[in-house]
Amino acid sequence: MKKILIFLILGVMTITAKAQTKEEIKKDYTGPVFEFEHEIINYGDIDKNSDGNRVFKFKNVGKSPLIIYSVKGSCGCTVPTKPDKPILPGETGEIKVRYATNRVGPFSKTVTVKSNAFEPTKILHVKGRVLDKEAKNILQEKKNMIQEKN
Repeated sequence: MKKILIFLILGVMTITAKAQTKEEIKKDYTGPVFEFEHEIINYGDIDKNSDGNRVFKFKNVGKSPLIIYSVKGSCGCTVPTKPDKPILPGETGEIKVRYATNRVGPFSKTVTVKSNAFEPTKILHVKGRVLDKEAKNILQEKKNMIQEKN
């Protein structure tokens, strides 16, 4: 029993000693690697029907051209656009996102990026809250009327 336990412990120690971290592997990787400025875009509070366009900026910090095969929003209200050409090592690129701001309320959506990068599938996030300016004004008027009566 003791011999089995010793062999198990030695086996685990050997595997652990050989294991490389993701960063160590990435450092030695010869393919493309994404480096995003931000992986989350927070729209904050925005008005209904306002500009819903935002941009995820990134750099290829890898050693070969980065090819983005597809970008897909988690629903029809989030429409991403990918670069048409490969992003060469050291160059920057953009993934544009348009959120449909005609829907009032909070939102949290994802953009799935498929590429030939070190991490072939990357999940980006957009979030915020769309406010109905007209409804807000009506509520404020009602509030003012109530305060005037008191």
